[in-house]
Amino acid sequence: MRILITAGPTREYLDDVRYLSNGSSGRMGYAIAEAAREAGWEVVLVSGPVELPAPLGCEFHQVTTTAQMKDACERLFPSCEGVIATAAVCDYRPVARVTGKMKKTGGSIVVEMIETDDVLAGLGQMKGERWVLGFALEAQNPRENALQKLRRKNCDWIILNNPSAIGSEKNSVELISSDGETVAQWAGAKTRIAASLVKWIGRNSASRNFAEEG
Repeated sequence: MRILITAGPTREYLDDVRYLSNGSSGRMGYAIAEAAREAGWEVVLVSGPVELPAPLGCEFHQVTTTAQMKDACERLFPSCEGVIATAAVCDYRPVARVTGKMKKTGGSIVVEMIETDDVLAGLGQMKGERWVLGFALEAQNPRENALQKLRRKNCDWIILNNPSAIGSEKNSVELISSDGETVAQWAGAKTRIAASLVKWIGRNSASRNFAEEG
């Protein structure tokens, strides 16, 4: 099986020095990439900037901005059977990027922002016979928001987790199918969760059998 994995954050620059981003460490995505390689899968990893070495044996693509991640994923996805989208992309970017470095003015400034392109939704639209598994990190109304994301972005499954996962080596996740059912739950080290997820996908992706099999 050849799969695409997205990992890490993206950055949107205010000027040549400062940027908007989030606290994603990339650990979950990299752990899944390593678990998939150990399972004998062919892994294509598209990663934002993280302080982790590229997993051995993966086809690795480094990106920085959301637009770069979108372009790379849409170019690589057609050669894959599915995608696991763990990346925490930046949802907004400045309308204009300042050349050089902004200087203090002694007063407040206003930065006009616009939404970035939706990487996961784009992959959902173009998936065809491929499968799409997204991640939803939610703080308020977590299950409701995760279900909305699953349907809006045309995912086959979505993993619900919470902000405590950011920067941590542990996680607690719920795997939800396209019919809104919880089909698996895992907690503990991200490496352990990654191995369980890869095993589950290996059993269920071909048949699209969304019931938990143990």
